[in-house]
Amino acid sequence: MAKVELKQPIVQAIVEDLTDAQSAVIVNYCGLTVAQDTELRKQLREAGVIYKVCKNTMMKRAFEGTDFAQLDEYLEGPNAIAISKEDATAPARIICNFAKKAEALEVKAGVVEGSVYDAAGIQELSKIPSREVLLSKLLGSLQSPITNLARVLNQIAEQGDAPAEAEAEAPAAE
Repeated sequence: MAKVELKQPIVQAIVEDLTDAQSAVIVNYCGLTVAQDTELRKQLREAGVIYKVCKNTMMKRAFEGTDFAQLDEYLEGPNAIAISKEDATAPARIICNFAKKAEALEVKAGVVEGSVYDAAGIQELSKIPSREVLLSKLLGSLQSPITNLARVLNQIAEQGDAPAEAEAEAPAAE
């Protein structure tokens, strides 16, 4: 069997992972210990992020004709790719947080929703909270005025009842 035939399924697997992907981040994983790599993979898996170590030529072939082709210039040396189909900032957030503990992990670049970002851009994107956190903050902001109004109305109602009770007790005392 020819080498091309052996490599084609690997390229096809990368293409399938990139299909409908919201983001992909390229990292240099050299220097990570086995324990660190295992922990990184676990965190990424829990967030629904696909993490693969692939040859650069295979990634370049898989990137052809997609938004991820912009990453070709960053494919030098050993690389791994983290791909997310649901949360666009999840790979950047998890990898950048992990890189604080494991200094050997180097973020090279990434594509988030069609835009390419260098290492500094990915670092900034990692500061954006997840979609769930943003939605809960929005919901809290929307509920806050209603909750405050309910408290004020409740206090007015309680104060309104207090004078009526005092008047009812005053004639009874006479």
